[in-house]
Amino acid sequence: MGTINALLLNVSLPQNTHAVVATVLAVTLVFVWMTGRTPDQQASAAVVPHVEPPAPAVVLPQQPPPPPPRNILTAAVKPGDTAARIFQRHGFSELDLHLVVSSGPLGKRLGAIYPGHEFEFERDEDGNLVHVTYSPGRLESILFERVGDQFKSESVVVAPEIKLGYTHAVISSSLFVACQRAGLDHAFALKLAHIFQWDVDFIRDIRKGDEFHVLYERRHHDGQFLGFGDILVAEFINQGEPHVAMRHEDGVGGRGYYTPEGRNMQKRFLQAPLEFTRISSNFNLKRVHPLWRSSMPHRGIDYAAPTGTPVRAAGDGVVVTRSRTAANGYYVVLTHGSKYQTKYLHLSRFGPGLKVGKAVSQGDVIGYVGATGWATGPHLHYEFLVDGVHQNPRTLILPGGDPIPEVERETFKEAAALQLAELQRQKETRLVAAAGEAAEATAEAAAEATL
Repeated sequence: MGTINALLLNVSLPQNTHAVVATVLAVTLVFVWMTGRTPDQQASAAVVPHVEPPAPAVVLPQQPPPPPPRNILTAAVKPGDTAARIFQRHGFSELDLHLVVSSGPLGKRLGAIYPGHEFEFERDEDGNLVHVTYSPGRLESILFERVGDQFKSESVVVAPEIKLGYTHAVISSSLFVACQRAGLDHAFALKLAHIFQWDVDFIRDIRKGDEFHVLYERRHHDGQFLGFGDILVAEFINQGEPHVAMRHEDGVGGRGYYTPEGRNMQKRFLQAPLEFTRISSNFNLKRVHPLWRSSMPHRGIDYAAPTGTPVRAAGDGVVVTRSRTAANGYYVVLTHGSKYQTKYLHLSRFGPGLKVGKAVSQGDVIGYVGATGWATGPHLHYEFLVDGVHQNPRTLILPGGDPIPEVERETFKEAAALQLAELQRQKETRLVAAAGEAAEATAEAAAEATL
């Protein structure tokens, strides 16, 4: 073999010829080796053993490292707290606060925080502030997240679950006491009074035995009651006369309350431009002035109220006078179109930003009750003029607001019918329950009497 290989190495052949010769030589060598063996050895050598290939190795996916533990702090806003105090109390710098507040309009809301609001702070593993959550209520969270050297902000608002509520109450002393006894809060009583304030004077007109039925929204979240929503339909019975109002939302988002016939509950002018304790002097053209003891017509109504009580514009109008005189003290005059004018005398001060030429809306604060000018005590002297002639605003039939537009009238009537039907169903359910309770009480009394 060595001799043959040496010969092949010393012979110069073309590259392809070398390959052919090597193949022939390998076959010849195998043949020679096999011929020197017994038949059994040849058969055994001819069988190539089967070898199983090795199983492929199982590669397990590499598990990511566990996230670093979150360093979270929570803080409830206490009375007298500011955002600066809360940040400082929890070890965050003025720069952190500045970056959060400067994140945009949402950051500015940290300038007005109130007890009961909550903060949540998150630090990274190096102790840097990376996330702030401010919760001004159960339905809103404002998120501030660090991005580089700044914070970005967003507001997350959760819609509450709305459930229908119904309440009936009988007045024994005042609307507010009746609402309180029925489980309704002060704000709800104000809403109810606001709806009917153009038809009912809740200071002078309320009588014992007056009652109301009201359907309203109850707001819930995660199974918890959050508060009262809008009043949907209400019936107020004052001195035996029923007044019914229902909410209507127009096609552009405006809301108002209307009678079932579509008349606007809101009149162009308020019954009284303030919350007063009593009428100290009525409209009287033959009055004797209490200071000068002489006949001097009283062309308005005096509403006694504590100094500082807000005085509101009786209707939409424009300020034409903002002045002071010896007789009137501080006073304001509003015009309401070309036909109507109202005057407000003896104010302690003017409303914020009030100036001649300014347009005001019904209910805007234009001043505060005082005793300036010819006044014997704190009160508002209120005058109402029609075409330049003084009128008694308590006996005058005031102009109404705009009714339901004709294009919305059919939709309103359909919705009103459904609301009235639901109110009636609730009233009947209450009557049945009341009758059952009365019968049960009678039976119990009879059973006790026989013992």
